[in-house]
Amino acid sequence: MFDAFESPNTTISSNKQYALKVSKAVPYGVYNIGENNGWVNIGIDADTAEFAVESIRQWWCKMGRKKYSKSKHILICADAGGSNSYKSHLWKREIQKFSNQYEIAVTVCHFPPGTSKWNKIEHRLFSYISMNWRGKPLVDYQTVVNLIAATKTKTGLTVKVRLDKNKYETGLKVPLDEIKKIKISRHQFHGEWNYTIKPQ
Repeated sequence: MFDAFESPNTTISSNKQYALKVSKAVPYGVYNIGENNGWVNIGIDADTAEFAVESIRQWWCKMGRKKYSKSKHILICADAGGSNSYKSHLWKREIQKFSNQYEIAVTVCHFPPGTSKWNKIEHRLFSYISMNWRGKPLVDYQTVVNLIAATKTKTGLTVKVRLDKNKYETGLKVPLDEIKKIKISRHQFHGEWNYTIKPQ
């Protein structure tokens, strides 16, 4: 089981010495509960559904596929709102693209609104990242990457991190014909929050 989470934008302080052109970082994390390891994709642009799924794709390419090479099905537990919102057609379309690309079924279980504190990624990954960079000025992207990558715990947590320099367009609408083509199977229990998307 994998938890997906997009954290609020993190403002990076800037001054003349570093002359940063971009003043925010958007960390999107994937936490593998069984292996106790994390993957964080640091975006420098908009927090969109395309960015969220690209973060999952990069985790799959860099970590997941090697570990689970024979898997034909993955489970993602995600918050209900933000870039991976259960209401987002764009999120579902991008998951469909991921499913098609790697020929893997993706089950998504969203935490109900207001219950994201139950998401283990909050307690087992991002809380330790926050503690690790507490009190340290986030003056540039390299500092952000280094501090996240250095996050470890006594129980064996390790974190890999990537800086995502891609630009993501905001306000994208998914045409109705594309929505209808999404191969989605809604679960009997709260199908709006729990569903499986299979390769087309």
